[in-house]
Amino acid sequence: MAIIDFEQLRERSIKIRERYHELERTHHGSEWTIEEDALAFLTDAGLVGRLTMSQQGRWPKENTQEELKHKLGESIWWLTVLAERMNINIEEATEKFLTKTEKIIEG
Repeated sequence: MAIIDFEQLRERSIKIRERYHELERTHHGSEWTIEEDALAFLTDAGLVGRLTMSQQGRWPKENTQEELKHKLGESIWWLTVLAERMNINIEEATEKFLTKTEKIIEG
């Protein structure tokens, strides 16, 4: 399996989101707002939590590994889309977070 970099992640995420916008316009007459995208991300993030509980044997659902992988990937996609829609460079934001947190942790 190929490894993607941030720029590939961003470009592919934008293309996929554009296709979903087309479907939204077709089925609902308008595109989802940034707030609706954020809510969709939060829904998927909640599912990551529930699927993690299942994977760890703390919730009664079987065979969740593939679904968990999918939702983790989808969550990264949503964050990339949200950053793009709000004019935030996701690579820069991630780098700043990592650097700041490393400094805090390393004391």
